[in-house]
Amino acid sequence: MSEDTRTCGRLPDSEYVELAVEVFSLLADATRVRIVLALRDADELPVNQLADIVDRPASTVSQHLAKMRMARMVTTRQHGQRVFYKLANEHAVRLVADAIFQAEHALSKTPRHHHETTTTAAAGNSAAAEDDTAIEVKA
Repeated sequence: MSEDTRTCGRLPDSEYVELAVEVFSLLADATRVRIVLALRDADELPVNQLADIVDRPASTVSQHLAKMRMARMVTTRQHGQRVFYKLANEHAVRLVADAIFQAEHALSKTPRHHHETTTTAAAGNSAAAEDDTAIEVKA
């Protein structure tokens, strides 16, 4: 085993396994997944604008954001009366993108993300082919 594997907590007996389960549990909600996707495409957004993007009531989005903030998935910045939210890091986007890619496998023998990567790579744009988080927000 490499030292990197031990320090990153990727062993079955890692202390981080239970925390990882909590992260998956937090993301096991369509509204929260939509919030992550919306925040991925913006530097930061206020609750009302996020509510419009994910097509949910602002009070509902606010409750989800509170849980995401407690889990340190999002951070806030207050400007006057408005609170702006942004993703704390890129990991939630990565998890959501991979989950959506896995869902595509359940629906198709040749998922769209495989086709787009092949098409993009064939066009000679390897940088875009490696960007597997380029997925659309659909409410």
